[in-house]
Amino acid sequence: MARLTATEKRAVFTEMHRAGCFLLPNPWDAGSARILETLGYKALATTSSGYAWSQAQADGQLSRFDTLSHMRYMAAISDLPINADFESGYALTAEEVFESVSMAVDTGVAGLSIEDSTGDPKQPLRDKSEAVERLQAARAAIDANGGDTLLVGRAENYFVGRPDLDDTIERLLAYSDAGADCLYAPGLKTREEIQAVVSAVAPKPVNVLIGWASDLSVQDLADLGVRRISVGGALARAAWGGFITAARTMSEQGRFDGFIDTPSGAELNKLFGSTTPR
Repeated sequence: MARLTATEKRAVFTEMHRAGCFLLPNPWDAGSARILETLGYKALATTSSGYAWSQAQADGQLSRFDTLSHMRYMAAISDLPINADFESGYALTAEEVFESVSMAVDTGVAGLSIEDSTGDPKQPLRDKSEAVERLQAARAAIDANGGDTLLVGRAENYFVGRPDLDDTIERLLAYSDAGADCLYAPGLKTREEIQAVVSAVAPKPVNVLIGWASDLSVQDLADLGVRRISVGGALARAAWGGFITAARTMSEQGRFDGFIDTPSGAELNKLFGSTTPR
């Protein structure tokens, strides 16, 4: 069967945002992506944290080159559309955002997000006007390179310790006007917060992050009008959690209980060997 082109993946991904609610899990390498494909997921998203940890680095430490290389790799190894966690665009100015996003589109991803965080704990959020200018630059870069890559505008208020719902909504509305196709405020946890965001930016689709144990189900989020659900680095944390627990149990207790309920080598060989090499 012929592989889908980047253009075809982008068309599929855009259509997925028109109605309903879908899960957008976050693999960090070829193996985790392949497993998610076999489980029936229809699209995937990269995770800056998950990939950074796999490279023995902290989230936010990877360079633009490293991130673009990872995006290109993930887009190439999966037949599913890939949404890229592109952080704040690896750029200080709007002009540099345009350059970075142009490079990101060239990797073949179906969508990408731009955050309004600064990485500076003293001033963790960019001024709204500056953030809007950067989203406009991202939109212009996408439009100059085919126009079919989905742009996600992220308001990081809750993620950086500034949980102001009114400002979050104002920012998301401004990013929508600046050309974002999908809106995302990671860190929202209550039904009331999520409903307020969904209602405010409608009819634009909303992404919600569930990166922790939550009493909200997929159906609950769908009922609230959420269009897509991602999990950020949660799957990577789950994998590392199992690894660390097993390793500590051996080193500290001299026991091998951490291997209980893990798949056998034969199961994994069957899973990965059943797919066509790429």
